[in-house]
Amino acid sequence: MAADEEPDSPTEALQTAAEEEETKTFKDLGVTDVLCEACDQLGWAKPTKIQIEAIPLALQGRDIIGLAETGSGKTGAFALPILNALLETPQRLFALVLTPTRELAFQISEQFEALGSSIGVQCAVIVGGIDSMSQSLALAKKPHIVIATPGRLIDHLENTKGFNLRALKYLVMDEADRILNMDFETEVDKILKVIPRDRKTFLFSATMTKKVQKLQRAALKNPVKCAVSSKYQTVEKLQQYYLFIPSKFKDTYLVYILNELAGNSFMIFCSTCNNTQRTALLLRNLGFTAIPLHGQMSQSKRLGSLNKFKAKARSILLATDVASRGLDIPHVDVVVNFDIPTHSKDYIHRVGRTARAGRSGKAITFVTQYDVELFQRIEHLIGKKLPVFPTQDEEVMMLTERVSEAQRFARMELREHGEKKKRKREDPGDDDDTEGAIGVRNKVAGGKMKKRKGR
Repeated sequence: MAADEEPDSPTEALQTAAEEEETKTFKDLGVTDVLCEACDQLGWAKPTKIQIEAIPLALQGRDIIGLAETGSGKTGAFALPILNALLETPQRLFALVLTPTRELAFQISEQFEALGSSIGVQCAVIVGGIDSMSQSLALAKKPHIVIATPGRLIDHLENTKGFNLRALKYLVMDEADRILNMDFETEVDKILKVIPRDRKTFLFSATMTKKVQKLQRAALKNPVKCAVSSKYQTVEKLQQYYLFIPSKFKDTYLVYILNELAGNSFMIFCSTCNNTQRTALLLRNLGFTAIPLHGQMSQSKRLGSLNKFKAKARSILLATDVASRGLDIPHVDVVVNFDIPTHSKDYIHRVGRTARAGRSGKAITFVTQYDVELFQRIEHLIGKKLPVFPTQDEEVMMLTERVSEAQRFARMELREHGEKKKRKREDPGDDDDTEGAIGVRNKVAGGKMKKRKGR
């Protein structure tokens, strides 16, 4: 959200436009008093640009396409009108919010619950990777707001008895471009078929793509476009750098940067789950508090990782693009693009994790000899030439020995981990991976061995 830290945090990025918006409060936008109080409690002093544009139109009952850069308060722009309408006509299964990633779904649900705590709003988060039985029970209680990833929602619509969305009044698609990019198109089509035509639809996205335009024709009735930034934008307070290095020294330079900027919190983006895991092990071997977050981890582990990082128990989060959208972690100081993003639009989302809500931040992109073209595309997209991040090459080279040692350890650990997984696959009885079960299995295995010796 745009300003869910202390109200006195300087939002200079918005100051230029703030002159004419000085008078605007949430009350002026037409939000009811109860919700205005909730905003005050959350420390949202005044509405952000996208909220000023979108909320009055949404309250009039128009369909909306909101285009705004990340960290601009998009969630508030759809949560407030929905809760406002819910107060006027209370009903169950009132709104559905579709998001591309599970973490974002949990974050949006937290926002809704925080804003609606005084009016008793109930939310259900329906995402993959979590037991669907408990989700079915949550849906049977008919919450007011369902926040879901498309795949699992379809699952419930098809298989959970008594659950339908025929009475739905609001549909929101957050990060719509990403929902469609992740090939959820067929799922979204199915969902649109089973919800009523007579509904309000909000489509929010940081970037407008062809697919989003196609979706808008299918899902919206004469929508209003609220664009806070038409061109692909990165926040002004973000200092962006690049490093041109040979790919074999990537790890060494990463360690150098983590040492140089020690004391900051980092988010490091890698291209694959495997690389994320490898780099995390590498950094741990060198004594950094690094924690991975990627799609091959179980959902509970992913949330655990995220919460540890949010609570500042870990200062380095290594992630794939799972975490590049919408996650609002106020204290990220530096984003490192360890592997350059293949879609240049993803660059905007990744660096949008830092410099949020008027704070400043750094973004450093590693460019190897193979990434030059991709990097030029990124520069072209954001329309500026990035400066080189200053490094002392001699100092970097002094680290090579220790880093290569750690690389070796990391590779060994990865291999062991892979073998463990293989063993699990081969032994079908091993579907229970709780510690208790492992203990029991060891005892059983021990028993077999003893018998053999006895013979």
